[in-house]
Amino acid sequence: MIPFHAFAEVVAYAAGAALVAGGVGVGLLYALRARSITTLLAVVSAATVLATVAGIVTITLKMLITDHDRSVTLTVTAIAGLVGLGVSLVLGHRLIAGTRALLGSVRRAGDDGRFVPPDRTLPAELDELAAELSAAYARLETARARERTLETSRRELVAWVSHDLRTPLAGLRAMAEALEDGVVADAETVRRYHAQIRAEADRLAAMVDDLFELSRIHAGALRLSRRRVGLAELVSDTVAGTEPLARAKGVRLSGLAHEILPVEADAAELGRALRNLVVNAIRHTPEDGGVEVVAGVERGMACVTVSDACGGIPEQDLPRLFDVAFRGEAARTPGGGAGLGLAIARGIVEAHDGEIGVSNAGTGCRFVIRLPL
Repeated sequence: MIPFHAFAEVVAYAAGAALVAGGVGVGLLYALRARSITTLLAVVSAATVLATVAGIVTITLKMLITDHDRSVTLTVTAIAGLVGLGVSLVLGHRLIAGTRALLGSVRRAGDDGRFVPPDRTLPAELDELAAELSAAYARLETARARERTLETSRRELVAWVSHDLRTPLAGLRAMAEALEDGVVADAETVRRYHAQIRAEADRLAAMVDDLFELSRIHAGALRLSRRRVGLAELVSDTVAGTEPLARAKGVRLSGLAHEILPVEADAAELGRALRNLVVNAIRHTPEDGGVEVVAGVERGMACVTVSDACGGIPEQDLPRLFDVAFRGEAARTPGGGAGLGLAIARGIVEAHDGEIGVSNAGTGCRFVIRLPL
């Protein structure tokens, strides 16, 4: 049995030789850090063999074994090292091929915006990277589509609002010129012109106010003053504020709250969103039709529904109903607003961490606002 002190001496010599070889390998790895993976793997394999050979030479010299035994041992070690080096080169070639294939897919994606993973088996890490790249490009394409949709909406908004502004402005100019030139002289017509000018000015002011509100929503500058408010109060105030419009249109308007539902909200902004929905419902409900506003709890959230008798909306128009300036018809009718009310309602509700939706129900539509309790 080998004495302990001799065994410790052998271990010390072998460890010293391995550390020297390892240090040389680390130095080479640092010097060649910008080279290919194949080169780095070859350095790792060579450093491993060198450390083994250095240890064997040191031990054989210390143990005073024959030259023949030393040659056999070193030959076997060298053959094993060459095999390891070959395996490292094969592995490096496979990694480089997979990396280049992935890089080619990324470059092709830059041309058409679609990322298609390589049609070859990749190492697990590269395969995971390809999956993440595919998901990232899919998100990027979704963002681009959303940006294109928003840009189209902005262009439509500018065109449509320009049209809606020109019509009342032309009327205001004509009436002002008639009054200024004395073309209209009788008191009744003058009063009617003054009332019409006031109405058109109010409509223009409301349109500008809607544009300002929408710009705040899109810019993320909508500041909410949240406090505890009751949905029953909100429904009551909205019904009271829109009752004159419903009465003038000949539409029955009713409001109902099943229970006291406190929510943390900006009462003014949320009231505006609900009022926009009710006004929209009244405008599209025929005479003798009904509009109903109901507050309750649905799926664990405070829920306000506005149901009308508009006759329903085409299914293809439902996803676009809350888009900016969307009205659902090609003709532009005066007095119909700029098509911003529903877009503003959606922005306000989402700012409250809520949800808004619409569906066809019965003889009309059912708009739903859901808010956290």
